[in-house]
Amino acid sequence: MSVEQRRAMIVAAALPLVAEYGAAVTTSQIARAAGIGEATIFRAFKDKDEVLDACVAEAVGPEHVLRELASISLDAPIATRLTEAAEALRAHLERMGTVIGALHASGHLRGRAPGQAAPDAGDGPPPDARARSFAALRHGIIELLEPDRAAFRLSPEKVASAFLGLLFTRRQSPAGEGDDTPLTPEELISVLLHGTLDASLGGS
Repeated sequence: MSVEQRRAMIVAAALPLVAEYGAAVTTSQIARAAGIGEATIFRAFKDKDEVLDACVAEAVGPEHVLRELASISLDAPIATRLTEAAEALRAHLERMGTVIGALHASGHLRGRAPGQAAPDAGDGPPPDARARSFAALRHGIIELLEPDRAAFRLSPEKVASAFLGLLFTRRQSPAGEGDDTPLTPEELISVLLHGTLDASLGGS
């Protein structure tokens, strides 16, 4: 196993623990979760802080969710494709918020020395990284829309931007009760594809 593969394996094992314990997680816990000796961690990482920073980078990076988007079958109906995409993106955003929030709450992302700063919990990735991530996600959604290009009144590029806009707005909506709860993925896709008018009532 290469060093990079070992690092990736350790980070994958550490992420759920970091989400639960924040910076209080121990390298002993991470080693047990990864099924390795604790010393193996320090052959791949300088110290625990470097492990935690790698967890942040993995949580905010789009690579995992892009793989999930690419695995969605283009033979499925468009509503099914987009609902699966919405679920994958929702899980990605929740994991990112949980990991960064846990580390920030436990002090890991505060008071870092210059050159050691990990992404701040309020800011997420740096602006250029956010732009690249959004562009990559938008491209992934466009790929899912392409088979039905002729069925849309707008280009897949515009539909993809609308999809991500609805999804991110849903994520920022406060939790409420009854009709104030955020849209479910199915409701979000229904609004995207069919609007909000009730066709049975003759809305136009």
